[in-house]
Amino acid sequence: MANFPGDLQVIVPNLHRRYSGVTATNRMVAPRLARLFRAAWFGSDAPEGIARLSVADFLKLWRRKAPLIWHARRNNEMIAGVVLRALGWPLKLVFTSAAQRHHTWITRWLIRRMDAIIATSEISASFLKVRATVIPHGVETDVYAPPLDRAAAFAESGLPGSHAIGCFGRVRAQKGTDVFVDAMCRLLPHYPDFTAVIVGQVTPEQLAFAGDLRKRIEAAGLQSRIVITGELPIEEVQRWYQRLTIYAFTSRNEGFGLTLIEAMAAGSALVAARAGAAELVVEDGVTGVLTPPGDADALVAALEPLMRDPAAATAMGARGRARVLEQFSLDAEAARIGDVYRPLL
Repeated sequence: MANFPGDLQVIVPNLHRRYSGVTATNRMVAPRLARLFRAAWFGSDAPEGIARLSVADFLKLWRRKAPLIWHARRNNEMIAGVVLRALGWPLKLVFTSAAQRHHTWITRWLIRRMDAIIATSEISASFLKVRATVIPHGVETDVYAPPLDRAAAFAESGLPGSHAIGCFGRVRAQKGTDVFVDAMCRLLPHYPDFTAVIVGQVTPEQLAFAGDLRKRIEAAGLQSRIVITGELPIEEVQRWYQRLTIYAFTSRNEGFGLTLIEAMAAGSALVAARAGAAELVVEDGVTGVLTPPGDADALVAALEPLMRDPAAATAMGARGRARVLEQFSLDAEAARIGDVYRPLL
């Protein structure tokens, strides 16, 4: 970057050691922002397509005159921004909130010290108690895209059957993994062409929860047809989306739920619990089917017609892909964030 860091306009901090959904969304949009502004990433897990800001370069920005965007997505990043500005860094503070819950006093205090607030949905905005700009997350539609041949993509997995139904995310109750397993134990015996795949990390504190799921799967005699992959590299996760005929979003509560638009972008039919951004993203009955969170009966009722008619699932997936291209691309997200940045710069 020419004259870096003196001509810098935007810092994208990622002050969180563990890779998370917030990190994933930040990594996706940051390179698009770097096409619109002179931007740099500060912290771990830097993606390609954006410069990295070292601590030494960051220190050179102290007492600089020109304003500099600091775009936080977590409390610790807001705290850092407030402290750094008090110490003389010329920061304009922006915060993006995806949370759909009442905030703690410290979060409310920090939010009031931001120069601009972004919410990822109207529901998230309703909990902020301050004026916010609603900007939904976007997805890389060239990466999360339908395969040339979905049957061949699934065949690569070596799993039984000819169709996959997936549920992605860390294996825990908040993600509704148990609801998905219950539904699969009821449906798969009637649909031998389908295999269920759970792609996600089992953390040490969730070993007992995951062990209980495996016991249920074994009791149903479905060990070969309900597969828990564990954590996978992102490239392999992207390939798994392309193998799915149907995606089940089963979260009981969620910030935004990026897997919604990732699955839709890949052309999978979507059945989604009404959590996170599901009602914003999904046109019920058109680009997906909405169900109550935590309701295995409703999930079974929504999945069964699609499993019975994979052609209908394919058609729904195509409509979902078209909706993502129109409303939830990374370019659209970055452009809207840019509209928030410009008045501050």
